[in-house]
Amino acid sequence: MEPTASLASASTIPYWLDTPDRPARLPALTGPRSTDLAVVGGGFVGLWTALLAKEADPGRRVILLEGGRIGWAASGRNGGFCESSLTHGPDNGKQHLPRENDRLIELGIENLDAIEEAVHRYGIDCDFERTGIINVATEQYQVDAMAPDHDPAGGRYWLDAEALRDHIRSPQYLGGLRETRTASIIDPAKLCWGLQRVIQDLGVEVYENSIVRSLDRDGSRILLTTDDGSVTADHVALGTNVFPSLLKRTRLHTVPVYDYALMTEPLSDAQMEAIGWKHREGLSDAANRFHYFRLTADNRILWGGWDAVYHYGKQVSWKYDQRPETFDTLARHFFETFPQLEGLGFTHKWGGAIDTCSRFFPFFTTAHGGRVAYSAGYTGLGVGASRFGGRVMLDLLSGEETELTQLEMVRKMPLPFPPEPFAWAGVTLTTKAMIRSDENGGKRGPLLKLLDAVGMGFDS
Repeated sequence: MEPTASLASASTIPYWLDTPDRPARLPALTGPRSTDLAVVGGGFVGLWTALLAKEADPGRRVILLEGGRIGWAASGRNGGFCESSLTHGPDNGKQHLPRENDRLIELGIENLDAIEEAVHRYGIDCDFERTGIINVATEQYQVDAMAPDHDPAGGRYWLDAEALRDHIRSPQYLGGLRETRTASIIDPAKLCWGLQRVIQDLGVEVYENSIVRSLDRDGSRILLTTDDGSVTADHVALGTNVFPSLLKRTRLHTVPVYDYALMTEPLSDAQMEAIGWKHREGLSDAANRFHYFRLTADNRILWGGWDAVYHYGKQVSWKYDQRPETFDTLARHFFETFPQLEGLGFTHKWGGAIDTCSRFFPFFTTAHGGRVAYSAGYTGLGVGASRFGGRVMLDLLSGEETELTQLEMVRKMPLPFPPEPFAWAGVTLTTKAMIRSDENGGKRGPLLKLLDAVGMGFDS
């Protein structure tokens, strides 16, 4: 079967959202409301913030406003990896925050442990599997870079080509670095909907289809206005992800980048045996333009990554969710990686925007005298880091000094992106430089070295 033919009957609905088990639509906000805490955004950042707020103070009044449906955007249509890293990998953390990188690694593990504990405590059915992850090498320079990271005491194991065959079988793989503690796989939409159920049971008022149009001071409180209602709150937590920030001064700190994924039909027992994926780890490869892939509960393969597409003017639109040329490329790469699966079909193909900042991990700020907190810039690792982001925002809103509010990660903003047309030119040139790096044994050219020097580099 030609790669294009394998996509012929694929649905354009994100796989995780294509289910009759999706909760019924909630009503929009109408009329005026008053609350202690208003949370804007019904993705992972907003959901975890609302849950943590109610756990800390069950009597606290909390309202959550979502512009569309709960989990409809990046939180419900991603690859379903839930990783511990708060900094998009330890190397990237070391580059940007060398003094506290070790502590951030510990906090990330604690955060992933807490997510797992919450899933079990609240009975959230989201196919949570603490499988770990393997970063596989397809070029010798990647082997040379990753093999020295072998550290069994830290849960990192270098697997040569022969050892890797016990975990995954592809003629392209020369070895891999397995991390046993740092990653899980989940059904992200089911996690969103499970968190929605839990916060509603705890008394959070949740409104869908309620886009917040403005944020203003109302005396000592904050006024949020939607099309048909308003909320006056003592404090506000903003988790709006890729969408334009309600704080104008942060709008240059993120750009939307489109990511794409495919989902196969379920594999037969013979097909599973052919690829040898018996330990079910999440997988990715080590190039700048990389693939990420994992198994679902019914042994489908999610296969995503490669292209990361920026559209001039920071455009976010449903029309970019489908990109046939990327789907064709992903399908071709899939069968080059797993020729033993020739003939397998894809049932779903989808894409969507994620929020990227210049340091590739989340940032935080406050406004209106500390009554508003904002977090964004998760750059593809928000499934896990979002809970940590919710903790940070609640600590910031408390007005108290805590370990989290004193982190350099929290106090230091990333460099903003330039306005257009410089943003588009910069993203385009950087993408080309990263492709050349992949083609040149991983060597970073002059542009990438310059970006590293000014704090806009990415080393993960």
